[in-house]
Amino acid sequence: MILCLVTDRRRLGTALGLAASEWVDALRAQVLAAASAGVDLVPVREPDVEAAALARLVSVLVADTRQTATRILVNDRLDVALAAGAAGVHLKERSFSVAAARGLAPPGFMVGRSIHTASTAVSAGMADYLIAGTVLPTVSKTSAVCLGWAGLSEVVKAAGGRPVLAIGGIDLPSIPFVAVSGAAGVAAIGAFIPGPGEALSEFVQKRVIDLRLGFDSAHAVS
Repeated sequence: MILCLVTDRRRLGTALGLAASEWVDALRAQVLAAASAGVDLVPVREPDVEAAALARLVSVLVADTRQTATRILVNDRLDVALAAGAAGVHLKERSFSVAAARGLAPPGFMVGRSIHTASTAVSAGMADYLIAGTVLPTVSKTSAVCLGWAGLSEVVKAAGGRPVLAIGGIDLPSIPFVAVSGAAGVAAIGAFIPGPGEALSEFVQKRVIDLRLGFDSAHAVS
């Protein structure tokens, strides 16, 4: 299973009731907890942060997780990813091509892409992985614009063997359906954000373990 924590310091900090000045510290604690529990990928998705500050944040996260197997990526900002020593970049569906990113990056640099339909999975290029969504309805996405389980399965087929990670409304109860779809794993924001009264690091570490266990158990049964 490939497990991916997508960052959102604003959403995390708001859920924890923190002041804006504390959001980055909370994000660092979340990422370190996830890395210590074995999360595979962390795309840093902070679109409101300007380039220099984003590069500093990514550099800190890379240093924080250096003794783990977790790979820190940057969402769509190849320049920042390269400057900050990140392990890769995660491209938006309508961003520049995977081939163009590889042409500018060193060997071993990871390139992922977001996709929303089976047809865009076909044309996504030779990405190391694809994140497909939104799968299930969320606060901002209605069922009418979601892939659903059937749509996710179609994306997996269209991906031609490239690993597909499901995103959008995915949490512990839906993990068996992700496994049955043929997806290689899960990417999530909200699944790694604790509820009121829950300790951040302990929650995140347990969530990484539980998501992986649920996925592996579903595969064992099938």
